[in-house]
Amino acid sequence: MQTIAIYHNKGGVGKTTTAINLAAAFRKMGQRVLLIDLDSQANSSFGTGLVKFQFEEEDDLVGRNVYQLLESVDFNFIPDLVRKSSGFNQPEIDVIPAHISLIEKQSKLSAFVNTRWRLDKKIQQVKDDYDIVILDAPPARDLYAEIALIAADYLIIPSDMKPFANQGLNNVKSFISEVNETRSAIDKSPLEVLGVLASKILPNTRYLTHTFPRQRDSVINRYGFPILETIIYERVSLAHCVNQTISVGMFDIPNPTSIFEFDEACESAKEFRSLAQEVMNKLGV
Repeated sequence: MQTIAIYHNKGGVGKTTTAINLAAAFRKMGQRVLLIDLDSQANSSFGTGLVKFQFEEEDDLVGRNVYQLLESVDFNFIPDLVRKSSGFNQPEIDVIPAHISLIEKQSKLSAFVNTRWRLDKKIQQVKDDYDIVILDAPPARDLYAEIALIAADYLIIPSDMKPFANQGLNNVKSFISEVNETRSAIDKSPLEVLGVLASKILPNTRYLTHTFPRQRDSVINRYGFPILETIIYERVSLAHCVNQTISVGMFDIPNPTSIFEFDEACESAKEFRSLAQEVMNKLGV
């Protein structure tokens, strides 16, 4: 089992798009995949089809989400909380969803040091059930991001390569250093960065010729991170697949799909297949 965190402390860089479609790509390759959403915005939970309710009283995530996984060492294990994605991918993937209530509950979890490595221990309990675990970490330097980086073996850092995203890599680097101190204390090896993933990149010839190479070089030379070869371009298909709906009575219910279910022959699907294969190669699988 390999555990991969998807993290950048800058929002809007394609983090969730990467997490859900990389998970779908691995599943299409025959891998047994678990996606754990640690972001209170619950975008991965929405993107995998688990937010198909219109009113609060219909919310079936509130008492069965990643918070319950983190709150105790003695109960609420992954098999108790996991659910299948809904209409997202064929085959579907296993998901531990997030919830907006994670925001208010962070202070309670922060009071206990052991909370920080509880997810790691619970993931290890299902190491024979999954080949790949993907952790969608929040775009912040908070407890949930720390938990994700402690539990992961590897890290992918999506970035649109724009100035603020690149400047934020210094924060990512120092955060990794802090997390590695904790990992050392619990006898875990340092987190391995697979690379910065160029995502939401405009497929504009002039930009790709003149600006993009300088941005990539900056990541390597100024911030010291490797770059993944695969590029995820900003395409209409990636926006459309997550915005699919179905009509149920008087309401349009969200019905997001992976890029592969939306159009398996499109360029974005090819890019995510390429990313999955590149990651597999780096993991030696």
